[in-house]
Amino acid sequence: MDLKDMRREYLSGGLTQEDLQSDPIDQFQQWMREAIDLGIKDVTAMTLATVSTDGQPSQRIVLLKQVDKQGFVFFTNYASKKAGEIAANAKVSLHFPWHNIDRQVKICGQASKVSTAESLKYFLSRPQDSQIAAWASKQSRTISSKALLLQQVAAIRNKFQSGNIPLPDFWGGYRVKPYKIEFWQGGEHRLHDRLEYTRTNTCDAQGSEWTIQRLSP
Repeated sequence: MDLKDMRREYLSGGLTQEDLQSDPIDQFQQWMREAIDLGIKDVTAMTLATVSTDGQPSQRIVLLKQVDKQGFVFFTNYASKKAGEIAANAKVSLHFPWHNIDRQVKICGQASKVSTAESLKYFLSRPQDSQIAAWASKQSRTISSKALLLQQVAAIRNKFQSGNIPLPDFWGGYRVKPYKIEFWQGGEHRLHDRLEYTRTNTCDAQGSEWTIQRLSP
Protein backbone atom coordinates (compact mmCIF):
# COMPACT_ATOMS: atom_id res chain seq x y z
CA MET A 1 0.00 0.00 0.00
CA ASP A 2 1.71 3.16 -1.25
CA LEU A 3 -0.22 6.15 0.08
CA LYS A 4 2.08 8.90 -1.19
CA ASP A 5 0.92 8.42 -4.77
CA MET A 6 -2.78 8.57 -4.00
CA ARG A 7 -4.09 11.90 -5.26
CA ARG A 8 -6.71 13.48 -7.47
CA GLU A 9 -7.47 16.88 -8.90
CA TYR A 10 -10.31 19.01 -7.53
CA LEU A 11 -12.27 20.26 -10.51
CA SER A 12 -15.75 21.07 -9.19
CA GLY A 13 -15.35 24.83 -9.57
CA GLY A 14 -13.96 27.90 -7.84
CA LEU A 15 -15.21 30.18 -5.09
CA THR A 16 -14.89 33.96 -4.94
CA GLN A 17 -16.05 36.48 -2.36
CA GLU A 18 -18.60 37.70 -4.90
CA ASP A 19 -20.14 34.20 -4.82
CA LEU A 20 -20.81 34.42 -1.10
CA GLN A 21 -23.77 35.77 0.80
CA SER A 22 -23.08 38.45 3.41
CA ASP A 23 -24.15 36.19 6.29
CA PRO A 24 -22.37 32.82 6.70
CA ILE A 25 -25.49 31.06 8.02
CA ASP A 26 -27.30 31.96 4.80
CA GLN A 27 -24.29 30.70 2.87
CA PHE A 28 -24.16 27.48 4.88
CA GLN A 29 -27.87 26.83 4.32
CA GLN A 30 -27.36 27.37 0.59
CA TRP A 31 -24.51 24.85 0.48
CA MET A 32 -26.50 22.41 2.64
CA ARG A 33 -29.48 22.61 0.27
CA GLU A 34 -27.21 22.01 -2.72
CA ALA A 35 -25.58 19.00 -1.01
CA ILE A 36 -29.00 17.56 -0.15
CA ASP A 37 -30.27 18.07 -3.71
CA LEU A 38 -27.19 16.22 -5.01
CA GLY A 39 -27.92 13.27 -2.75
CA ILE A 40 -24.75 13.49 -0.65
CA LYS A 41 -24.79 10.65 1.89
CA ASP A 42 -24.93 11.64 5.58
CA VAL A 43 -24.98 15.32 4.63
CA THR A 44 -25.74 16.39 8.23
CA ALA A 45 -22.83 14.42 9.71
CA MET A 46 -20.24 16.73 11.24
CA THR A 47 -17.05 16.22 13.19
CA LEU A 48 -17.20 17.77 16.65
CA ALA A 49 -13.81 18.56 18.19
CA THR A 50 -13.39 19.25 21.90
CA VAL A 51 -10.34 19.54 24.17
CA SER A 52 -9.77 17.81 27.52
CA THR A 53 -8.51 19.59 30.62
CA ASP A 54 -5.00 18.24 29.93
CA GLY A 55 -5.04 19.69 26.40
CA GLN A 56 -5.81 16.50 24.46
CA PRO A 57 -8.08 17.17 21.45
CA SER A 58 -10.82 14.64 20.74
CA GLN A 59 -13.14 14.23 17.75
CA ARG A 60 -16.31 12.33 16.98
CA ILE A 61 -19.14 12.42 14.45
CA VAL A 62 -22.47 13.92 15.52
CA LEU A 63 -25.51 14.90 13.46
CA LEU A 64 -26.65 18.46 12.84
CA LYS A 65 -30.31 18.73 13.81
CA GLN A 66 -30.95 22.47 13.42
CA VAL A 67 -29.18 25.51 12.07
CA ASP A 68 -30.30 29.14 12.20
CA LYS A 69 -28.85 32.54 13.02
CA GLN A 70 -28.43 31.42 16.65
CA GLY A 71 -26.10 28.56 15.74
CA PHE A 72 -25.70 24.84 15.02
CA VAL A 73 -27.57 22.32 17.20
CA PHE A 74 -26.78 18.68 18.02
CA PHE A 75 -27.96 16.32 20.77
CA THR A 76 -26.09 13.96 23.08
CA ASN A 77 -25.78 12.44 26.54
CA TYR A 78 -24.86 15.15 29.06
CA ALA A 79 -22.75 12.56 30.98
CA SER A 80 -20.63 11.71 27.92
CA LYS A 81 -16.96 12.52 27.41
CA LYS A 82 -17.78 15.27 24.94
CA ALA A 83 -20.18 16.89 27.40
CA GLY A 84 -17.60 16.80 30.17
CA GLU A 85 -15.05 18.47 27.94
CA ILE A 86 -17.54 21.13 26.84
CA ALA A 87 -18.32 21.84 30.50
CA ALA A 88 -14.62 22.53 31.09
CA ASN A 89 -13.99 24.37 27.81
CA ALA A 90 -16.99 25.45 25.75
CA LYS A 91 -14.89 26.39 22.70
CA VAL A 92 -15.44 23.72 20.05
CA SER A 93 -14.96 23.17 16.34
CA LEU A 94 -17.32 21.60 13.80
CA HIS A 95 -16.37 20.25 10.38
CA PHE A 96 -18.53 19.17 7.44
CA PRO A 97 -16.58 17.04 4.90
CA TRP A 98 -18.57 17.03 1.68
CA HIS A 99 -15.89 15.27 -0.38
CA ASN A 100 -18.17 14.31 -3.26
CA ILE A 101 -18.57 17.96 -4.24
CA ASP A 102 -15.07 19.08 -3.16
CA ARG A 103 -16.41 21.23 -0.33
CA GLN A 104 -15.73 21.57 3.36
CA VAL A 105 -17.12 23.88 6.03
CA LYS A 106 -15.26 24.52 9.30
CA ILE A 107 -16.90 26.28 12.24
CA CYS A 108 -15.30 27.59 15.44
CA GLY A 109 -17.69 28.56 18.19
CA GLN A 110 -18.94 28.42 21.74
CA ALA A 111 -21.23 25.58 22.83
CA SER A 112 -24.03 25.93 25.36
CA LYS A 113 -26.97 23.74 26.33
CA VAL A 114 -30.31 24.36 24.64
CA SER A 115 -33.45 24.73 26.75
CA THR A 116 -35.18 21.68 28.20
CA ALA A 117 -38.18 22.52 26.01
CA GLU A 118 -36.03 22.33 22.87
CA SER A 119 -34.50 19.03 23.98
CA LEU A 120 -37.93 17.58 24.76
CA LYS A 121 -39.37 18.64 21.41
CA TYR A 122 -36.56 16.89 19.55
CA PHE A 123 -36.57 13.83 21.84
CA LEU A 124 -40.29 13.26 21.20
CA SER A 125 -39.65 13.40 17.44
CA ARG A 126 -37.17 10.49 17.61
CA PRO A 127 -38.19 6.88 16.86
CA GLN A 128 -39.07 4.96 20.02
CA ASP A 129 -36.04 2.67 19.70
CA SER A 130 -33.77 5.73 19.64
CA GLN A 131 -35.50 7.11 22.75
CA ILE A 132 -34.90 3.78 24.51
CA ALA A 133 -31.25 3.76 23.42
CA ALA A 134 -30.75 7.22 24.95
CA TRP A 135 -31.94 5.86 28.30
CA ALA A 136 -30.03 2.58 28.10
CA SER A 137 -26.56 3.76 27.05
CA LYS A 138 -24.19 5.29 29.58
CA GLN A 139 -22.35 6.99 26.76
CA SER A 140 -18.53 6.87 26.79
CA ARG A 141 -18.47 4.57 29.85
CA THR A 142 -16.72 1.19 29.74
CA ILE A 143 -19.11 -1.75 29.35
CA SER A 144 -18.23 -5.42 29.67
CA SER A 145 -20.17 -6.70 26.65
CA LYS A 146 -22.71 -5.91 23.94
CA ALA A 147 -24.98 -8.46 25.62
CA LEU A 148 -25.13 -6.31 28.75
CA LEU A 149 -26.09 -3.28 26.67
CA LEU A 150 -28.91 -5.25 25.05
CA GLN A 151 -30.09 -6.33 28.51
CA GLN A 152 -30.25 -2.67 29.52
CA VAL A 153 -32.24 -1.87 26.38
CA ALA A 154 -34.70 -4.66 27.19
CA ALA A 155 -35.07 -3.42 30.77
CA ILE A 156 -35.82 0.15 29.63
CA ARG A 157 -38.28 -1.11 27.00
CA ASN A 158 -40.09 -3.08 29.68
CA LYS A 159 -40.06 -0.15 32.12
CA PHE A 160 -41.80 2.21 29.69
CA GLN A 161 -43.97 -0.27 27.81
CA SER A 162 -47.24 1.14 29.10
CA GLY A 163 -46.71 4.82 28.31
CA ASN A 164 -44.66 7.52 26.63
CA ILE A 165 -40.92 7.53 27.14
CA PRO A 166 -39.89 10.65 29.09
CA LEU A 167 -36.90 12.85 28.33
CA PRO A 168 -33.88 11.64 30.35
CA ASP A 169 -32.52 14.35 32.64
CA PHE A 170 -29.02 13.46 31.41
CA TRP A 171 -29.76 13.96 27.71
CA GLY A 172 -30.26 17.02 25.55
CA GLY A 173 -28.92 19.46 23.01
CA TYR A 174 -26.08 21.91 22.54
CA ARG A 175 -26.08 24.99 20.36
CA VAL A 176 -22.75 26.10 18.90
CA LYS A 177 -22.73 29.87 18.37
CA PRO A 178 -20.08 30.49 15.69
CA TYR A 179 -17.47 33.22 15.63
CA LYS A 180 -15.54 31.87 12.61
CA ILE A 181 -16.88 29.93 9.61
CA GLU A 182 -14.66 28.86 6.72
CA PHE A 183 -15.97 27.71 3.34
CA TRP A 184 -13.50 25.56 1.39
CA GLN A 185 -13.84 24.75 -2.29
CA GLY A 186 -11.29 22.39 -3.84
CA GLY A 187 -9.18 23.85 -6.64
CA GLU A 188 -7.00 22.52 -9.44
CA HIS A 189 -3.30 21.94 -8.60
CA ARG A 190 -4.14 22.27 -4.88
CA LEU A 191 -4.96 25.97 -5.32
CA HIS A 192 -8.05 25.61 -3.15
CA ASP A 193 -10.39 28.50 -2.41
CA ARG A 194 -10.79 29.29 1.29
CA LEU A 195 -13.10 32.11 2.37
CA GLU A 196 -13.43 32.78 6.10
CA TYR A 197 -16.13 34.77 7.90
CA THR A 198 -15.21 36.29 11.28
CA ARG A 199 -17.80 37.74 13.63
CA THR A 200 -17.21 41.35 14.69
CA ASN A 201 -18.59 43.29 17.63
CA THR A 202 -20.29 45.88 15.45
CA CYS A 203 -22.29 45.93 12.22
CA ASP A 204 -21.03 47.56 9.03
CA ALA A 205 -22.97 49.96 6.81
CA GLN A 206 -24.87 47.05 5.27
CA GLY A 207 -25.85 45.73 8.69
CA SER A 208 -23.51 42.73 8.59
CA GLU A 209 -21.67 41.66 11.74
CA TRP A 210 -19.27 39.50 9.73
CA THR A 211 -16.08 40.25 7.82
CA ILE A 212 -14.86 38.00 5.01
CA GLN A 213 -11.25 37.32 4.07
CA ARG A 214 -9.50 34.91 1.70
CA LEU A 215 -7.03 32.44 3.17
CA SER A 216 -4.08 30.90 1.33
CA PRO A 217 -4.66 27.23 0.46
